[in-house]
Amino acid sequence: SEASSEAQFKMLSSCSKVGDPCPGQPYKGGHFYAFLPDNREGQKTAMLLKKAFEHGLTFQIKSCNGEERVTWGVIPHKTSWDGGKARNGYPDAQYLHEVCTVL
Repeated sequence: SEASSEAQFKMLSSCSKVGDPCPGQPYKGGHFYAFLPDNREGQKTAMLLKKAFEHGLTFQIKSCNGEERVTWGVIPHKTSWDGGKARNGYPDAQYLHEVCTVL
């Protein structure tokens, strides 16, 4: 079985800024998890995902049931080790190629 790695993000609640959907409005944070295989391709992808995070591209603020909240942005993340592509999980043989193309 292949080794694996997990990234954990804790996004705190705060107020949105200029450029967000509702500037100055409070938004709700959350806990987010992403999974990558611990191999050469997975490590390369992790470095690209880190750069995307540092540039503010990983998350966005969206209205959800009448409140603003942090959600994943357009970069696809695997949030489970199982469930397949339909549930943002593995197995998904094309994921690393697809996410690197987006990045």
